[in-house]
Amino acid sequence: MTRKVEVTGLNKWFGDLEALRGIALEVERGEFISVVGPSGCGKTTFLRIVAGLEPASSGTVIIDGRVVTKPGNDRGFVFQTDNLLPWRTVLSNAMIGPEVGGRTGPEEKRRTLDLLKLVGLDGFENYYPRQLSGGMRQRVNLARALAIDPEVLLMDEPFASLDAQTREIMQTELLRIWEQGRKTVLFVTHQIDEAVFLSDRVLVFARRPGRLQECVEIKLPRPRSLGIKRTPEFVAYVDHIWRLIEDDVRTAVIHEHV
Repeated sequence: MTRKVEVTGLNKWFGDLEALRGIALEVERGEFISVVGPSGCGKTTFLRIVAGLEPASSGTVIIDGRVVTKPGNDRGFVFQTDNLLPWRTVLSNAMIGPEVGGRTGPEEKRRTLDLLKLVGLDGFENYYPRQLSGGMRQRVNLARALAIDPEVLLMDEPFASLDAQTREIMQTELLRIWEQGRKTVLFVTHQIDEAVFLSDRVLVFARRPGRLQECVEIKLPRPRSLGIKRTPEFVAYVDHIWRLIEDDVRTAVIHEHV
């Protein structure tokens, strides 16, 4: 495999608050990596630094040998909320990235329609966001990120606002889409079972300042169906990761409610 992302000595301060300390990792091309940890451990900050949306205080992020200093079309970002423009149709929302890049011809439109089909929205291209369910809006969000054909897909708790059943369906859909294109994915989530189900490796962050506590390799066979969540091997991974962060999660919850 080929190294896609390299993070070295990454530190982040917000004034006097130390958010991240000494993050270092390598991600291979086509890997699906999830990041879990207690609230406030810097998961989203880490993702935003990789995206070029937030500068690091020190350390480097390198993608394909180039140091990240700003956002770029080599990275697509899927936010927790869909942020769709209500006056635009599904198709025109998905076309925003190509439009910004000056690519609005028939070929780009055909490719975007193919992406809408890929995410299960064939026939909905002329609908407006208000006419869609939460899961469907997140599918548009994913298609919009894929429309710029990024090398790395960065996903910040994209299913957090969905109900449990829709969330599980979206997990299987994301894996189906990933299997077809094998983008390199960094996926932030609070749900340990979601991380285990989706990932090749799970990065476990410790409580603030966010540090990489352990990198857990998930050796479950692919392709995966939801039934794998009921196997002893899957449950063992979830239990192991929960034991790593349980004390930090309890402390974080207590501090939030003091």
